Amino acid sequence: MATVPALDEPPAVTAPAPVVHRRKGVLGHWRLYAAISPFYLLFLCFGLIPVGFSLYLSFHRWDGLGSMEWAGLAQFRYLLGDTDFWSSIGNTLIIWALATIPMIVLAMVTAVMLNSAVRFKNVYRFAYFLPNVTSIVAVAIIFGSVFSTNFGLMNALLQAVGLDQVAWLNTPWGIKVAIATLMTWQWTGYNAIIFLAGLQTIPGDLYEAARIDGAGPVQTFVRVTLPLLRPTLLFVLVVSTVTGLQSFAEPQVLLQTTANESTFSGGPDHAGRTMVLYFFQQTFDNNDFGYGAAVAWGIFLVVVLFSIINWRLVQRRGED
Repeated sequence: MATVPALDEPPAVTAPAPVVHRRKGVLGHWRLYAAISPFYLLFLCFGLIPVGFSLYLSFHRWDGLGSMEWAGLAQFRYLLGDTDFWSSIGNTLIIWALATIPMIVLAMVTAVMLNSAVRFKNVYRFAYFLPNVTSIVAVAIIFGSVFSTNFGLMNALLQAVGLDQVAWLNTPWGIKVAIATLMTWQWTGYNAIIFLAGLQTIPGDLYEAARIDGAGPVQTFVRVTLPLLRPTLLFVLVVSTVTGLQSFAEPQVLLQTTANESTFSGGPDHAGRTMVLYFFQQTFDNNDFGYGAAVAWGIFLVVVLFSIINWRLVQRRGED
């Protein structure tokens, strides 16, 4: 007689077969590596290899055509005693200070105004950002006309208020002021957009609480806005340091009509010869590619040093 299973017994469940995960090697993911390979190939060809070759070249003497001659640390020892290189560092730092401090202040004020604007916000953002995407060569040519000694707009304004003309592009301080003004005009709008993005991340409840506590606009800006904008300010300061200390096109184009020695001399008394301009002069005017590579690494160390100093200053104020 057949046995009838009990009704309350659950049906037998067959356990699933264990899934075997096979580890795929590099070749198993070749499609993914092929998809991201263009960036790394371009970085290798136009970034990493040139940087490595410049370091190798800095230990040699080479005119670009003949054979390389091993020089060891002689290029760097000469660089430390090169008064022209130190003079270019001084020019660069002065121009950077004259451009960066007003630029950050103007960018902050512009960002606050844009943040409180009600109508035509996008139009204002486009207008302020436009100088950053304009050709620096065209802008430098226009500023050369603005700061012209005889027919420049700046001297016309000075004469309109009863002041004497200034030979902007023929005096050391006039050259530095002209270059710094050009850089300020170029980067103020860009940094204003960055500050605006930081302002829009601040909750409005904090401003409302500050008003309830009786804080005025100045106290609200100092006690609420600035502390919360410190990361954005740090980013702007570091980027401005990196770009400002590598200024090249501004003095090169602005002063090429007044340069007596070469297009990289930096104008009268070399007042506008920045570090990068000095690098181009040594490399392409003097055909000293080995020493030019050593100058490039010196510029790199200066930029890194001042970036770290600015970062530490802002961070320390934040901790205080």
